Amino acid sequence: MTERSEGTAVALTGVTKVFNAGRPDEVTALTGVDLTVGRGSFVSLIGPSGCGKSTLLRLVADLVAPTTGTVTVAGKPARAARLDQEYGIAFQQAGLFEWRTVARNVELPLELRGTGRRERRARAREMLDLVGLADFADHYPAQLSGGMQQRVAIARALAVHPPLLLMDEPFGALDEMTRERLQDELLRICASTGTSTIFVTHSIPEAVYLSDRVVVMSARPGRITEVVDVDLGPRGEATRQSEEFFAGITRVRRALRGGPAKGGVPAAAAPASPVGER
Repeated sequence: MTERSEGTAVALTGVTKVFNAGRPDEVTALTGVDLTVGRGSFVSLIGPSGCGKSTLLRLVADLVAPTTGTVTVAGKPARAARLDQEYGIAFQQAGLFEWRTVARNVELPLELRGTGRRERRARAREMLDLVGLADFADHYPAQLSGGMQQRVAIARALAVHPPLLLMDEPFGALDEMTRERLQDELLRICASTGTSTIFVTHSIPEAVYLSDRVVVMSARPGRITEVVDVDLGPRGEATRQSEEFFAGITRVRRALRGGPAKGGVPAAAAPASPVGER
């Protein structure tokens, strides 16, 4: 994946998130997070359970507000970016509406945006073709496999042509073969659309395979401890068997364990350049 310097997709500066502030059950989920994500990049967040990966994603999506610090998306405050639909989002569960066909599920964000019926249908066809499900437009979610449902969810997230895609363990519940196939599909889609992606995962191999850079986080309160660069070139089946792939896995594993990850960037140095620009 080549380096690009076309600007910044996401920037978090001095971000802290405290839940239930001032109460006995107060929890500091994130502390002192500085992160810059370059346009057109693929960045994974990885860390122990409860470290704040999903909270960080939700801050970018303006689903929760930071306690301190600032979050900007496409150069504007996160709230404005949400209202302007500057991102698409996909979770571990596809979250499709069972009573709507596949095509009408993909049309939903366009419908909420007030897009006309003809344009909605054309866009849904375009997105379903992109994820290889054009023949299933009139099916219902219950008629699809789990992997196919996730592809519909991705198509729905991309329907408004967002410059940013936020993904919270979207493949976590899938079998290994389906997961690997969808990883390749996701990379193909992101390459064809130029979409920036922030991807939450617990899987080290998945993070390394997908990403330009892997952001390693500490146990709660979550903070960024290291940013590991990944340069594997075009991904494919041979990539999963390559020495470079296994070396990347080793670097991320070392960073997670608190040791030096050769090729990684210490957190203190990370803000100097956008994460994952390519």
